[in-house]
Amino acid sequence: MSHIPKTAAAPPRPERGLRATFVLALGTFAVGTDAYVVAGFLPAMAGSLDVSESTAGQSATVFALTYAVCSPVLATLAARVERRTLLVSALAVLTAANLLTALAPTFPLLMAGRVLAAVGAAAFTPNAGAVAASLVPQELRARALAVVVGGLTVATALGVPLGNLAERTLSWRVALGLVAALCAIGAVSVRAVMPQLPGGQRVPLRQRLAVLRRPGVVAVLPLTVVGMAAGYGLYAYAVPVMRALGAGRSAEMWLLFLYGLGAIAGNLAAGAAADRYGPVRVLAAGFTALTVTLGAFAWAAGAGTHWLPLTALLMAAWGASTWFQTPAQQVRLIAAAPEETAVVVGLNASALYTGIALGTGLGGLLLPAGAWAALAACAGLAALSLLCLAATRRHGG
Repeated sequence: MSHIPKTAAAPPRPERGLRATFVLALGTFAVGTDAYVVAGFLPAMAGSLDVSESTAGQSATVFALTYAVCSPVLATLAARVERRTLLVSALAVLTAANLLTALAPTFPLLMAGRVLAAVGAAAFTPNAGAVAASLVPQELRARALAVVVGGLTVATALGVPLGNLAERTLSWRVALGLVAALCAIGAVSVRAVMPQLPGGQRVPLRQRLAVLRRPGVVAVLPLTVVGMAAGYGLYAYAVPVMRALGAGRSAEMWLLFLYGLGAIAGNLAAGAAADRYGPVRVLAAGFTALTVTLGAFAWAAGAGTHWLPLTALLMAAWGASTWFQTPAQQVRLIAAAPEETAVVVGLNASALYTGIALGTGLGGLLLPAGAWAALAACAGLAALSLLCLAATRRHGG
């Protein structure tokens, strides 16, 4: 039997509902900084723990896999928990996880911290998206979701470059300590601003996954996996990739900042465009841009092109053409199962992190062969995303 989340029962006035999503974006900014900050100091972390960069990058793979598995399980176990309490508790777990990671003397303990952080993120992000969708009318859903996802993209624009700066001026451990403080601030802010919102009925995991039998849902989700594997797979290795194009250490921070600015622009533009033109057209344009961007990246790395303006342009385009896809995909899934918003948003988050895990794992395997090989593989996945979209364009359009 379908279940309509209680959070969707009586949304506030549209303008108030859209404003209320900004505090959720602060929480996703904290979560996103936690998830992505390692990209800013991967080489230093690897050297400190005496492992290779490819091995250190697998901390991102473990984070993503844990998130993908825990997201639907936690959605079932915590279904009846009041939403504000759940969101605050998730950020508290992230605070503790980052402290453990910052203090870890060995790589296995650091990996344990990343697993715990993924549990907190899996409890926060899907519920933040579902609450945001319930606060506004249908015609504003894509924008509300873009605001929440915007917290993640702003984290790539500010959190990751600032993490890189903190590592260069202090240490990567201090950078993670600052991330723990950010998560704590997010928890306090959500507790202070968000109203109490009741949980829903507990839906058994088998019933929750039954939505996968719907043709629209099962057709749309694989594109999230392939698209995120293509776009995000190498982000954990952004510093080695930039160095392959001749970028020096002094340029790392502002190049990461350009990636984040592109991500913000792509995410917000995609949210507004999906409301106006429909998600399928937005996805077609975005995946085309991603294929071209990664292909140009691979060519430049293979040819040994060391021209900083080109690297800067490619970083901004990489961010924009990766982060355009999430709002549009969520809109497609909600259209395919409108009475199961919380369920499909959670499943999309699992698919997203499954794609990140696959892409990061593939990137770690191919990076020793050369950045150009890893970039070319991701460009191929982006082209495959276009084919997947063409095959499923009638679903959730």
